[in-house]
Amino acid sequence: MDNEIKDEVHPGVSTEWGNQTAVREFVLLGFGNIWEIQVLLFPVFLTIYILTMVGNILILVLIVVDHRLHTPMYFFLGNLSCLETCYTSSILPRMLASFVTGDETISFSGCFTQYFFFGLLSGSECCLLAAMSYDRYLAICKPLHYASLMNGRFCLQLAAMSWTSSFLAISITIVLMLNLTFCGPNEMDHFFCDFIPIVKLSCSDTFMLEVVAAVLLPLWTFPPFLLTITSYICIITTILTISSTTKRQKAFSTCSSHLTVVTIFYGTLFIVYMVPKKDTLRDLDKAFSFFYTVLTPLINPFIYSLRNKEVKEALTKVVAKFCVVKEIQTSPCSCFQCK
Repeated sequence: MDNEIKDEVHPGVSTEWGNQTAVREFVLLGFGNIWEIQVLLFPVFLTIYILTMVGNILILVLIVVDHRLHTPMYFFLGNLSCLETCYTSSILPRMLASFVTGDETISFSGCFTQYFFFGLLSGSECCLLAAMSYDRYLAICKPLHYASLMNGRFCLQLAAMSWTSSFLAISITIVLMLNLTFCGPNEMDHFFCDFIPIVKLSCSDTFMLEVVAAVLLPLWTFPPFLLTITSYICIITTILTISSTTKRQKAFSTCSSHLTVVTIFYGTLFIVYMVPKKDTLRDLDKAFSFFYTVLTPLINPFIYSLRNKEVKEALTKVVAKFCVVKEIQTSPCSCFQCK
């Protein structure tokens, strides 16, 4: 009988049955272990990762070095770019490494660390999107009061609240999850460590954890979502009263782009975590998770920043300075010699 039990134990699962066996590592099945698929996915995800990192770091650098971008709107955009850089780096590098090495395992501590940062950053993004929409609401709907209401101190408070509230929520969840027992199997049908796949593998009673998660998730997402939608409804209502057709079209273009990002992020988030789970939707869940974990960080810099006139001017200025410096360094003679 003992031999039969040992034969059924999955790799990475301890066989110490007397101590409620502990899983040493998880296996992330990702998008399948077919080599041909992984060969195709690797350059795609590598390109996405590079573009995401370059785009967000570029925005962050421009906001820091150009004093014209030291405004509340770009303060929040800088926070978002920093967040997206960390967000992508918590998921994609490990996935790319598994494509190259073929090793789909992730340690117990590594899995929970990844989920902690994923939860922290995704929750912070919900709050930051709300803060950004409120900033635009004040700028468009309350322009005379904007400078006094959206001051530096208030901006710092909103940013701090975004990070702090998310940290508290994910910390409570992680503490409860660390009390779970995992007896095997240890295979997770996902490309990163997420709440639902982790809880599914537990052999403990997860009722209390699921109740806490059911309370925290709506508190975590619905208020920022409602604030975001309400802000944009007020913005669109105000835009409709603008007499200038050109200004109205420009404002609508910006708002529609922002709403597209918000819709993709929240829409896929709600589908993954709110819609009742069925085995037939498992692959769709992975596809929807791809949208808010990989696609949104990629398109955010282009939607929110690189289309803005101020950012384009700052980028042109930095490139021009770089070209001048490089030209001086490569010049065969100094300025005095040339004269």
